[in-house]
Amino acid sequence: MKNRVIAFAGKGGVGKTTSLALFLKYLLERNNKDILVIDSDPDANVADVIGHEVQFCDTIGGKMKVLKDKIQSMKLSPNTPKGQLIESDVYNCLIEMDDFDLLEMGRQEGEGCYCFINDVLKKVIDTLSKNYDITLLDSPAGLEHFARKTGRNVTDLIIVSDPSKMALHTLKRILEITDELQLKFETIWVLGNRFPEDLQMILEKEIIETNRENVKLLGFISGNDEIAKINLTGGNLLEISSQNTSYLQAKEIFSKVI
Repeated sequence: MKNRVIAFAGKGGVGKTTSLALFLKYLLERNNKDILVIDSDPDANVADVIGHEVQFCDTIGGKMKVLKDKIQSMKLSPNTPKGQLIESDVYNCLIEMDDFDLLEMGRQEGEGCYCFINDVLKKVIDTLSKNYDITLLDSPAGLEHFARKTGRNVTDLIIVSDPSKMALHTLKRILEITDELQLKFETIWVLGNRFPEDLQMILEKEIIETNRENVKLLGFISGNDEIAKINLTGGNLLEISSQNTSYLQAKEIFSKVI
């Protein structure tokens, strides 16, 4: 299936990045080719959970700061094709891993308007993702990513929720924003992370009450000591045992998506 774009969203701390890493491990075990992972979280969390260190200067945010400074200080000729410079910077930021490519957005630094850069940047990334069979997108904790309509080319949206009122509130708000901005996803999946069995019915009830055919329960992934240790002390989630209980749960539920 060509050009599948799957975004992970939800409140900060619910396990979006961990869920994305488990999904990536699942895809790699299936020998899926041409995978792009875009980490649009300013904290570059995807690199952290796969044991890869990324410097700010190697992120798109770092490259764009340099470009913005040049524009503001008039070190670039007015005739310089800035769109082509941005496109070149994006390709230079691609980190080629063994079995997939990683693009770290990084944070925006300094004052001033990034509007032109952000607009061109989105178009370039949209074009880039078309060169891959599957693109996994780790969205920021906030809702700005959707408010700027940067989710319109996403085929599947996975909203991750932990057992907290705040996470459920963010889930509802994301659904509201998708309606307000008329964002069209083929399917909106809801993934329960670290839910005790006796609380899973609460999330199931929330999904039913949305009364939307394209909003579906993806499933539940339980808490796991091995994963928690890696997230706390560092390591590579892609290297956890294929028999890890939480990963086995993840494999089963991710098969609904791909």
